[in-house]
Amino acid sequence: MIFAISANDSGIQGVLQLQGIKEMSVHSNTPADHCRYFVDEAGDGVLFNAKGSILIENAISPKHFILGMVQLEDERAVEADLTQLRTALLNDPYFHNVPSLNPQQKKTALLFHAKDDLPEIRREVFKLLVQHSFRFFAVIKSMQAVLDYVHSRNAMDSSYRYRPNELYDLTVRMLFKQRLHLQSKYEVVFSRRGHSDRTKALQSQLLIAQQRFFEKTGCKDPQSELMVTPANAHEYVGLQVADYCLWALQRLYERKEERFIQLLWPKVSLIHDVDDKQNRTYGSYYTKKDPPLTGEDMEKRRI
Repeated sequence: MIFAISANDSGIQGVLQLQGIKEMSVHSNTPADHCRYFVDEAGDGVLFNAKGSILIENAISPKHFILGMVQLEDERAVEADLTQLRTALLNDPYFHNVPSLNPQQKKTALLFHAKDDLPEIRREVFKLLVQHSFRFFAVIKSMQAVLDYVHSRNAMDSSYRYRPNELYDLTVRMLFKQRLHLQSKYEVVFSRRGHSDRTKALQSQLLIAQQRFFEKTGCKDPQSELMVTPANAHEYVGLQVADYCLWALQRLYERKEERFIQLLWPKVSLIHDVDDKQNRTYGSYYTKKDPPLTGEDMEKRRI
């Protein structure tokens, strides 16, 4: 595999200006033998606060870490539609003086982000997304299972200290274990996490995932090119689509609200619930061919 690092503004063909703020870059669709994935996460993988208290024991901390990605069939069409929708919302008097639509806030006026967007806006985005063709993949880890692992690891090695990046790297390998072996070129666009540059670390995890696949299957390495691009969500529409998919899945796992992910269920290529071992020791797998997950299914999970 050939590695490359992309600057987050490289390949930009144009920049849209919307009420004086920098809008999404206009990206071309990928050729047939190329593949572009957009990766984001829900939850932060943090187990302990500064005092060493366990965060998942309080009511507000996420009980799951979810890493997901989308692959868009027509990136430019999605980008054009979301830009048109945002322009319409900004000009709609119904949303006059809504803080998140103030360009200075750099929220909905700049990008769609499910957590920040008003419910009325989320509904419009979901209505738009279901009209487009894309594939959604996700890996789900229970933070309780992660905590149990940390406790067992500490029992064997008292010097061990858990770091959230361990969980992120593990789920990267799981998410990509069968996703890097067919095309001649891959671009993996990761949503930026904090201020540290982990591009090389993510490259390493992707290479491990690919090598393990070839070792397990005996397939020949096609020497494909891999470009890793760290980016902010307003720079790539695919990251905004991934955010909405992850938000919908997180609402199911955290609050048992099923209607959002059920709306997007035809887009689900694969969801791997790693720690739900009610049927298999390696977790539960779901695709769009399965019945959509429900709140009742969440009650039946066995961690």
